[in-house]
Amino acid sequence: MSTSYAPLAGLPRERASVFDPPPVYRRLQATEPVSPLTFPDGRAGWLVTRYDDVRALLADPRMSSQRSLGANPIRLVPEELKPFLQPRPGQFIGLDPPEHTRYRRLLTGQFTVRRMNALQPRVTEIVDEHLQAMRAAGAPADLVSAFALPVPSLVICELLGVPYLDRAEFQQRSRLLLSLTSEGPELLRARGEFRAYMLELVRAKRAAPGDDLLSGLVHLEGPDRLNDEELINIGLLLLIAGHETTANMLGLGTFALLQHPAELERLRADPALVNGAVEELLRYLTIVQFGLVRVATEDVVAGGRTIAKGDAVVLSLPAANRDPAHFPDPDRLDLGREYAGHLAFGHGVHQCLGQQLARVEMHVGFTRLLATLPGLRLAVPAEQVRMRDEMFIYGVEALPVTWAEAA
Repeated sequence: MSTSYAPLAGLPRERASVFDPPPVYRRLQATEPVSPLTFPDGRAGWLVTRYDDVRALLADPRMSSQRSLGANPIRLVPEELKPFLQPRPGQFIGLDPPEHTRYRRLLTGQFTVRRMNALQPRVTEIVDEHLQAMRAAGAPADLVSAFALPVPSLVICELLGVPYLDRAEFQQRSRLLLSLTSEGPELLRARGEFRAYMLELVRAKRAAPGDDLLSGLVHLEGPDRLNDEELINIGLLLLIAGHETTANMLGLGTFALLQHPAELERLRADPALVNGAVEELLRYLTIVQFGLVRVATEDVVAGGRTIAKGDAVVLSLPAANRDPAHFPDPDRLDLGREYAGHLAFGHGVHQCLGQQLARVEMHVGFTRLLATLPGLRLAVPAEQVRMRDEMFIYGVEALPVTWAEAA
């Protein structure tokens, strides 16, 4: 790769506010939308910040998702973990077609809009149970531990057929695996324990299947039959993604609403706005804070630059979702914004498989939260809310809240 521009010495991470991506992205969109970037291992690559370029490259079959080809844009990968970056059966988010296509086909039918909407009554029960428990315990409360984390954890457990009693173990292991500060031995131990847990669960489903998604996958026959390695990797991906992302959207989304009181009152006054509110919060907050990495398998031109074969590219979802060329007044949280195709769930063949489930959980979660806890507000100054910024998925560590009980 050759360029006359000085490369960025690392992915920008410095935020000016807790809800906004690093302000340097706006300058790059105007001057260098495809910017040279030096990765932590010294490798040269690119950072892409404009919506149109990010969307086009996510859909480009010449951009590989294989982790073994890419580079970590945030930290050096511990040596002991590098062997595990090789493509593995069932780890479909790190595979390209046709291997990816087979797994995607097996799973797509499990996450259709119809099936996810059919789950709404049960999601509502789970949400209401947790909100009533909060009220019974009394204010103040930590919204993350009492509501935002347990609701999606219980939903994905029931969907997959994972015992909810095991939640403390898998939540802790998920956190270690997604943390930027976990050391190599910690990551190896968490990975090994998680795999052993899922293997035990797969064997239990083989012996005694239930009416759940994992049991359905375990008992596929013919050309669709999956072996234990595939089932372990699929199960872990769905379990981690199923609770981490939605939990952080519920927590951070509530914090954003409380810090934008006019928008919060707008939603309270017109609950029918909730569908648009969910999409706007997804766009505005974009919790996949470091974007997605792809590698060019041949020369690709984007934003007037040639990305050479073998170059790693960071596709910044937070920058793309704040691109003023695509979203008018992009830094304003506007719950009535006309839907304009945000990229919070990615795009192309790797677009988030569970996005409809996440939408149902957020739709029900925000609606019932505001209806059940009138006068919801922060119980501490906003500056004291600790952000979850040392994780690949952005959010809040805890959200102390209080509310007004009816007289």
